[in-house]
Amino acid sequence: MSIIKDASLAAEGRKKIEWVRSFMPALSEIEKKFEKEKPFKGLKIAVSVHLEAKTANLGLVLAKGGAEVFLTGCNPLSTQDDVAAAVSEMGIETFGIHGVTPEEYEELLVKTLACHPHLIVDDGGDLINLLGGRCKEYADQLIGGCEETTTGIHRLKAREREQVLPCPMMAVNDAKAKHYYDNKYGTGQSVWTAIMDTTNLIVAGKTVVVAGYGWCGKGTAMRAKGMGADVIVTEVDPFNALDATMDGFRIMPMDEAAKYGDIFVTVTGCKDVITAKHFEMMKDNAVLCNAGHFDCEVDVAALREMAVKSETRRKNIVGYELPDGRTLNVLGDGRLVNLACGMGHPAEIMDMSFAVQALSLLWLVEHKDSLETKVYKVPDSIDDEIGRHKLAAMGLSIDTLSSEQKDYLSGWAVD
Repeated sequence: MSIIKDASLAAEGRKKIEWVRSFMPALSEIEKKFEKEKPFKGLKIAVSVHLEAKTANLGLVLAKGGAEVFLTGCNPLSTQDDVAAAVSEMGIETFGIHGVTPEEYEELLVKTLACHPHLIVDDGGDLINLLGGRCKEYADQLIGGCEETTTGIHRLKAREREQVLPCPMMAVNDAKAKHYYDNKYGTGQSVWTAIMDTTNLIVAGKTVVVAGYGWCGKGTAMRAKGMGADVIVTEVDPFNALDATMDGFRIMPMDEAAKYGDIFVTVTGCKDVITAKHFEMMKDNAVLCNAGHFDCEVDVAALREMAVKSETRRKNIVGYELPDGRTLNVLGDGRLVNLACGMGHPAEIMDMSFAVQALSLLWLVEHKDSLETKVYKVPDSIDDEIGRHKLAAMGLSIDTLSSEQKDYLSGWAVD
């Protein structure tokens, strides 16, 4: 039985779901195929992704494919209670409440896995962590699963190296339809939408420090630059740093950048990116936020200890006053700013990401008898199918290689 906050919120949640379904054409094409073929008939799928309207749509599409779907969130602050109520009313077992404690959040995950899933969709590795530990007994039917994030894939590969991976997993984040599109354009837009809506401040003319220049960092820096910000990028990878330099951004260590920034956005997937020593040199009223998966990139606990007082200055903004009178402002408690303070990625972006999830789950089912317990790359054929669905939905077309051109590209002979 679903665990949600308030069933009476379902009407508003249903409107959100119906709205995004109108802008997710690639997933709609897959839904038609699934409804006809029922590839997941008799299977249980546990989905742990930010519990909002686009995720609800993924759950509904998988259900159309014959699956019994169990839906939960992947972050205590990103669940939308009205969407959880709506998708539960629409027949999906749903376990999600906004603002729960870490302990309550884990219990919701455990209850989701109690179905003994055949397939999982993970976002950050919480389900895999439980299935490899506390919830081992729920892994007895596992065929495999998909991972949505960079951070989650890093952890999957570490598990694979140490031979403690519970089941075969698809590296969905590494698919072209995911990291080229979702990480760059989705993060780039949704982060700044959340920051601007939450702070009601202008971006133009400010100095923005972006920590990390992977695909998410590229999108975040690009959008800030486009809105007139002076952008500084901090990095640990020399080639990412060179890339940022060629794209026109200043490069320096965080130890130096900390004194210049008006707005800080961390997108590294690592911990302790902004710490006490950086707080000591920041400007009064600097804004700090995180767009990496876990809330450990900005050391909010250290800032709390340093502060003489703190107060909620606006919804989702806590100001920490330091002994010298400066105030530093943290958005969304240091959790994913685009979801803790916003609506997440645009529907058209998640259309492609969730299309990868849906087709990767299908691939796992079709190849279940030959799978090893390792991390698999999403096949190029899945990426290409999704790309062509998306182009067609946008009214665009591209050239097609002739057989002679294919032979030329794949051969060694020189004409």
